[in-house]
Amino acid sequence: MLRRTWVWVAFVLVHAVVIWLGFTDDHAASWDVDQLYRWWAGLMLTGDALPGITEDWIYPPLAQLPIVLVGAFRSVVDYTLAWGLLVTLLDAAAFAVLVGRGSSRGRMIAAWFWLAAILALGGVGMFRLDGVTVPFAVAGSLWLVGRPWLGSVLLAVATWIKVWPAALLAAAVIAVRRRLAIVGGAAAVSAVVVVAVLIAGGGAHLLGFVGDQTSRGLQIEAPVSSVYLLLALAGVPGARIFYDPDLITFQITGPSVDTVIMLMTPVLMLGMLTIAAIGAVKAWRGASFVALFPPLAVALVLAFIVLNKVGSPQYMTWLIAPVVVGLAIDRRRWLPPAVVTVVILALTQWLFPFAYDWLLTLWPAAVWLLVVRNAMLVALFVWMVVRLARVPVRRAVRVSVSE
Repeated sequence: MLRRTWVWVAFVLVHAVVIWLGFTDDHAASWDVDQLYRWWAGLMLTGDALPGITEDWIYPPLAQLPIVLVGAFRSVVDYTLAWGLLVTLLDAAAFAVLVGRGSSRGRMIAAWFWLAAILALGGVGMFRLDGVTVPFAVAGSLWLVGRPWLGSVLLAVATWIKVWPAALLAAAVIAVRRRLAIVGGAAAVSAVVVVAVLIAGGGAHLLGFVGDQTSRGLQIEAPVSSVYLLLALAGVPGARIFYDPDLITFQITGPSVDTVIMLMTPVLMLGMLTIAAIGAVKAWRGASFVALFPPLAVALVLAFIVLNKVGSPQYMTWLIAPVVVGLAIDRRRWLPPAVVTVVILALTQWLFPFAYDWLLTLWPAAVWLLVVRNAMLVALFVWMVVRLARVPVRRAVRVSVSE
């Protein structure tokens, strides 16, 4: 009882600190919420535009819901503060599912990891749509075995807010024995979303977010961009950072960059399919959910990050949910990857917002800090793929050889 009380006290303190971080340094960490989300909410509430319905949008349709919900209270509380409170409430709901009565040591360690991760990443982890999806992903993943329909529904809702939880859904389809429940829950949510968008007249823009992502260039924080950052740091002709006003982000260019951009999406898809195939073989050979789901989920999420040409700092929040599940299931085995994850998140916060201006001017220390962070991501990715390949199975595959 006492340790459950302490973890909830820490929950309140950590969220209060992270909300405060969102208001420091001229709202650097919460800029998207303070400016873009607030603006989108105004357009939606006045009926001037419905992004994703009346025009293409960078996010799936359900991303409208938290943006509009927070905007509905704008006359009562500041939009940015209201967003922080919404994420805190969603986190509290999922945190309660995780902690329960506080009797499981693995779940308590997972809860402390989650709080450490939130604090390590800081405001950018809360003040983005990704912050809304994490509690859905945590609760959904924890319920995949006992309540697979509900778990699948939560993961599907999160996916229609921000695409990344699709990696967890894919891992669930492979690792959970009641696959029809997983597919059924996701299909039901998807059908509701598609029908609602079609009725609203937004069929032409339903999948606009997919085309937007595939047409993007190399964002400076993406792991693949580290090579070009080092080229720019070395003064190689043509290697430079530039600002894309349409996407409101900084990208990098350099020798053969168009070829790299063209290859990254196929490489990402091939990597995801290869990892899924390894997981499918393990499941076919009898690997248990407990042994298979955590490494498969983490490997798929890391593939989404490491092989992506986009690399926004908030993407690091994606690591939280599968590592939480891993710790809840097998705390000793998952403690080392959890520690590495917290370090990666802390380096990410130091890069953004604190060292970001230095990075844009190619200050060597900032560039190398990003390179080290990305190298740690790649190392963690390789570690998880190896761990996935070593997942124990319950039966051997019999091979008959005919003369």
